Amino acid sequence: MARTGKEYLDGIRDDGRALWLDDERIADVTTHPALRGAAQAIADLFDLQHEYADECLMDDPELGEINVSHLIPRSKDDLRRRRVGLERMARSHAGLLGRSPDYINVTLAGFAGRADVFAMNGNEQGAENVVAYHRHVARNDLSTTHAIIHPTVDRRLPITDQHGEFAVHKVGETSDAIIVRGARVLATLAPYADELVVYPGQPVPKDCPQHAVAFGIPMNTPGLMFLCRDPYSVDAPAFDRPFSRRFDEQDAVVFFDDVEVPKERVFVDGDPEIYMKVMSTGWTANIMQHTTIRALAKLEFAYALASKMVEVVGDRNPGSSMLLGEIWTYAELTRSALEAAEAGAYEWGNGTWFCDERPFRALRPTLPGWFARVRELYEALGSHNLLTTPTEAELADPELRPFIDRYLHGADVDAVERARIYRTAWDFVGSALAARNFLYERYYLASPVRTYGLAHMATQKERNWDEVVDDVLERGLAGPMD
Repeated sequence: MARTGKEYLDGIRDDGRALWLDDERIADVTTHPALRGAAQAIADLFDLQHEYADECLMDDPELGEINVSHLIPRSKDDLRRRRVGLERMARSHAGLLGRSPDYINVTLAGFAGRADVFAMNGNEQGAENVVAYHRHVARNDLSTTHAIIHPTVDRRLPITDQHGEFAVHKVGETSDAIIVRGARVLATLAPYADELVVYPGQPVPKDCPQHAVAFGIPMNTPGLMFLCRDPYSVDAPAFDRPFSRRFDEQDAVVFFDDVEVPKERVFVDGDPEIYMKVMSTGWTANIMQHTTIRALAKLEFAYALASKMVEVVGDRNPGSSMLLGEIWTYAELTRSALEAAEAGAYEWGNGTWFCDERPFRALRPTLPGWFARVRELYEALGSHNLLTTPTEAELADPELRPFIDRYLHGADVDAVERARIYRTAWDFVGSALAARNFLYERYYLASPVRTYGLAHMATQKERNWDEVVDDVLERGLAGPMD
């Protein structure tokens, strides 16, 4: 059943998880000063699904009331239904929570829908486990994190050696479990998750079957350890840091110290072919609906906030309007790609429907550049105004307030409103959390260098592009020289 925020917070106060921040093993993420803000933000999402139940929740005849992100799409209507709920959740955090629980929910729903891929090469039990795990997460409304990238140790080595002892790999098994060792990065949302999912992310060579493992386990599994990065959360009033106080979803390196994974939770065990196939048979078409909806919410917020920045200081410069139009263009192109992908949705196999992947292939490597450009546009639009922003405490000071009111008001707004807008803008593009978020946007869907290349290779297989050239040449438009 769909949990409330309180039920979620109670659930992540479990005993036994090894979560480290600096040199401290965290006993309770819901009360730790550097972690409690985001814990509450995630809890708010669990409450939001009840507040907007008609959009975010659905009744499943076997699982009961579940979040729409758990839906396995069986038609275009299902994809549209899912979009409504995902939009509601993304807009509540302005797209700043890239790994809100609904992200992995959508991934697992896609895996369960295409369980036939996991069933290849006699892996029927692994396929059954994928379906059962999806149902387990949906029924209990769990928050999950994932770790899908191998640690970078020495790029001079061939890929088989780079994997070696560093990446997660199977080292043995018992009658009812496999034993894994190594490390994975980067488990975003780790402090706020009930379970960890390990699934394909980077290629595994055919001669490294021990690295071709996929599974899901509780966060407090013995031998599992999480090392968090520096926190960017700020314990400050909402007026001063509206995002940094609540939306630092954290990122963690995961160490596996001979972790026993029950066999009923193993999806892939030593089969590189299945491991590689999983991510090339609908993963992009499925998860990019979610990530595009979130990106659209973020870009629309960026445009609306930037427009407010210009408005509060009475900026009617045509150059500023041009920069605002550029931000709007990125949002509109993102919306158009989403509409095109959903309109072209079709059955990918096993009765499961995903979007048309082609618009997403174009968007996947392009969005990172757009987000980087938005940051530049904010700096150009805001300039020094981003730094002339009194805090809530300064505005409350009776000695300072008269001077702030006199010299730091806006064109048609008072000093409080002007400061509120520009402090929000700074937290959006200039704070430590903002820097992390821009790095996240640049690489969370893989390097653009790689994804542009993947887009090219996929497109070459779908169409004979020689015919496009030959059609022009045969019409005499580009013939031999006389």
